Amino acid sequence: MSLVDENSVGVVTPQIAHFDQPLALACGRELAEYDLVYETYGQLNEHCSNAVLICHALSGHHHAAGYHTLEDKKPGWWDECIGPGKPIDTNRFFVVSLNNLGGCHGSTGPNSIDPETGKPWGPDFPSLRARDWVNSQVRLADLLGIDCWAAVVGGSLGGMQAMRWALMFPERIKHCVVIASAMKLSAQNIAFNEIARQAIVSDPDFDRGYYLNNDAVPAKGLGLARMVGHVTYLSDHAMATKFGRELRTGSFDVGTDDDVVFQVESYLRHQGSQFSEHFDANTYILMTRALDYFDLAREYNDDPVTAFKNAKCSFLVVSFSTDWRFSPERSREIVDALIASNQQVSYAEIEAKEGHDAFLMPIPRYLELFSAYMKRVGESL
Repeated sequence: MSLVDENSVGVVTPQIAHFDQPLALACGRELAEYDLVYETYGQLNEHCSNAVLICHALSGHHHAAGYHTLEDKKPGWWDECIGPGKPIDTNRFFVVSLNNLGGCHGSTGPNSIDPETGKPWGPDFPSLRARDWVNSQVRLADLLGIDCWAAVVGGSLGGMQAMRWALMFPERIKHCVVIASAMKLSAQNIAFNEIARQAIVSDPDFDRGYYLNNDAVPAKGLGLARMVGHVTYLSDHAMATKFGRELRTGSFDVGTDDDVVFQVESYLRHQGSQFSEHFDANTYILMTRALDYFDLAREYNDDPVTAFKNAKCSFLVVSFSTDWRFSPERSREIVDALIASNQQVSYAEIEAKEGHDAFLMPIPRYLELFSAYMKRVGESL
């Protein structure tokens, strides 16, 4: 990576915002104080009107674009979409990307120290909802001098947060970009999340969630949880194209059964192992629970049309044809409710073979659409 690369935001440094004003949570508890880790890309304009908030998905974090060092091999998780000349153009926008409260990449969460006990919070960290993330993000916006976001953008769980922003703080958001998301999870989605959680809690090292007190990590359980999740993020076509039925060894005639490993098995084991090294098990449980509990219209008599009548922003909703975790049908439900509530909405279903992970991929039609919409956002500043 070169700092002169015109398509990159370059080397970025995470920042920490500390808040000592108690934050009341939807579960009825409160956090007396907390930290949020975030990164920014681009420059805030004179009127503070060009700010874009990035809301991350389940396993995401604050490092959405650029590099932390010149030696980094991979950029941030959404580098395809954030940077000079990219859909979220940092020549035009001031982009804010944070690690959600409850996360495990620097923001206060289960692996942080509980000031009352001097030990990691672990399973005693309060349960969270999407509205809690939005309320914490409001405080970060206030700290940065941002009264109104030009756009709040998110994929998957991030899209849920973006929609919650539109309903909770309608005066503080002009555009809401919802990608590969839903107004609530299907029973199948909840089931997959429960299987993943059971894999974690069944690990002997989990110890009811107090594993950090034992200097242990439920790596096997967390790795299995990631394997389950990762399979659901890919389409059958993507799996077949990438791996087919190829054997890692090239032959079945290799001795013991344990040696017979398909390429896809090897890949999933690698993904699970890597994930368990940098993600916290209690955070995974907390985040999947927040996903399960999310229901945009619950407090509006289960009527999404009534819910969206509170919004004052314009919407872009995007789905992907082979995404069966957050299917196009779920996005169309959002669009139908927005139309029925007389909201301005643009919708596109992108033909893509990559499944749910398509929202992270450099799919030309997707990038063109995203760029065109964000150009409109920029022109309206």
